[in-house]
Amino acid sequence: MCGIVGLLVKTPALKARLGELMVPMLIGMTERGPDSAGLAVFTEPLATDERKISLYSGLTEEGADFNWLGLGHELKAHLGIEARMAVQGNHAVLTIGIAPEPVKRWIKEHHPRLHILSTGRAIDLYKDIGTPTEVAERYDFKHLTGTHLVGHTRMATESAVTPDRAHPFTAGEDFCLVHNGSLSNPYGVRRMLEPRGIKFETDNDTEAACRFLEWRLREGDDLETALQKGFAELDGFYTFLMGTTDKLALIRDPFACKPAVVAENDEYVAIASEFRSLAHLPDIKNAKVFEPAPEEMYVWTA
Repeated sequence: MCGIVGLLVKTPALKARLGELMVPMLIGMTERGPDSAGLAVFTEPLATDERKISLYSGLTEEGADFNWLGLGHELKAHLGIEARMAVQGNHAVLTIGIAPEPVKRWIKEHHPRLHILSTGRAIDLYKDIGTPTEVAERYDFKHLTGTHLVGHTRMATESAVTPDRAHPFTAGEDFCLVHNGSLSNPYGVRRMLEPRGIKFETDNDTEAACRFLEWRLREGDDLETALQKGFAELDGFYTFLMGTTDKLALIRDPFACKPAVVAENDEYVAIASEFRSLAHLPDIKNAKVFEPAPEEMYVWTA
């Protein structure tokens, strides 16, 4: 049992309140997921030649005392790049002006315990072990700004409680997924994808779904087509909530075993596993509140 939350704001005035509105949503899912928590927030995209890389230092010997400034000096000395860094505890968002792959390869080679969380022009990602309240305070979620976000609280059932197995999961650029439920065929999906050069980092079943859907996007499918193929290939009980540069997408399995509630009005679209995480939102009494249908696609554009 886990908790999912999502929020997409439609009005510029609410962009500055995105984190403030989200924190009670995430904390409201504590009973569904007390082990770890995380979120991906999407901001205005950077220029086409820039990328952001979200990094986690909690697995290094230094932990929250990791020398981020020193990492910036190393990147300039070895790769000749200037990197901007926004540091929050044992997380940092690194902004670079070159293609991200050489930088990621260098980080993995020289700082193998520095975990790469996400890459893209719009996505920042934070996740860690702890209750939703602890994680939200650790990374100051209430002051996050942006257009939309995807959040998760985890109760581990099929893999260890570690930061890398916390949600959201990412693949490629500016794509993330959170999951409530369990897949029955994640290793079949892995066996299909690994010969195509797709590498896995954990044994978490959610990673299989994330990498499958991102692979379909990379192969040229639009989001709706990728999700339709997901219905055919991903077996099990699930509610998936996904974020891209400009979209939130929600699907449930054909039996709709895992709960989800949507509230939408002129100011926002909000999604949670239970209504209690939506009750505090502005003008919720006038929102359209509904339960998503099984095996249907719900896609909103920021």
